[in-house]
Amino acid sequence: MSNGELPPVTGGAIPAAEVARFLRSSDMTIDELMLALIPEAQKFALPPISNFFVGAVALGSSGSLYFGANYEFVGQALSFTVHGEQAATAHAISGGETGMQKLAVSAAPCGYCRQFLYELTTASTLQILLPNTPPVLLTDLIPNAFGPGDLGVTAALMSPQSHRMTLSSGAGDSVVQAALKAAKASYAPYTFDYAGVALKTRHGGIFTGSVAEDAAFNPSMSPLEAAVVSLIISGGKSYSDIVDAVLVEMAGSKAGQAAATRAALAAITAVPLRAYQAHSPPRRNSSSKNKKKKKEKHHA
Repeated sequence: MSNGELPPVTGGAIPAAEVARFLRSSDMTIDELMLALIPEAQKFALPPISNFFVGAVALGSSGSLYFGANYEFVGQALSFTVHGEQAATAHAISGGETGMQKLAVSAAPCGYCRQFLYELTTASTLQILLPNTPPVLLTDLIPNAFGPGDLGVTAALMSPQSHRMTLSSGAGDSVVQAALKAAKASYAPYTFDYAGVALKTRHGGIFTGSVAEDAAFNPSMSPLEAAVVSLIISGGKSYSDIVDAVLVEMAGSKAGQAAATRAALAAITAVPLRAYQAHSPPRRNSSSKNKKKKKEKHHA
């Protein structure tokens, strides 16, 4: 199938309406379309260590499609690697998705990715599509799985997040505010280290990423890794375009993103990291509120 027969892709994504229109006018199924798009997703991969290009295509709950690819960082530990399945998930989250229906991948997901995907809101129904292979449920690929429930967490990755965080500085800095917004939307139910990264390019664009923790800890995705996905796939930019990088994370948590973010960032750019710690705003005492209301009512 030639590229001309596939629907147009903008920012590594295809809106639900365009997906539906294409399927109505073609003889392809959604599974066939997703598998056909894998080579396009692979073009976004940057694997300078393995030279193994992974492409992934996620079908969000809305019906939109999102590309993912793998990223490796020369000179850094292999644990910094972004897997294609993680990238597709982060991309879907940035698109406002609250779940994934299907995920097409160029090669069978490794155990690391199966664990990461098991954190999703739709883990029990997620279908994995592979070339020349019948669709299979994620749960069939990871029997006796360990997940959020085993650690007493009822939330799941891709569920809407909105954390109360404030900064004492950076109010007029658009990059800092973008990182703060990403931190507020991050998923960190195990450490509460809500964190976000914002990367600004020479073209003025700002690309963000949020931390996505996992019950097994190691498959967690850092905010820088998610920001790289946004930069390369959504933004179509390169590492050389980065002119500013900001990390915002919650102060006082049992985990920290600053050291790892600086290490990974140094592998792709000489731009230094600006790190900020946010705090939870103080909660007003409800009894004080009631007293104030009664006082106001009395004076009225």
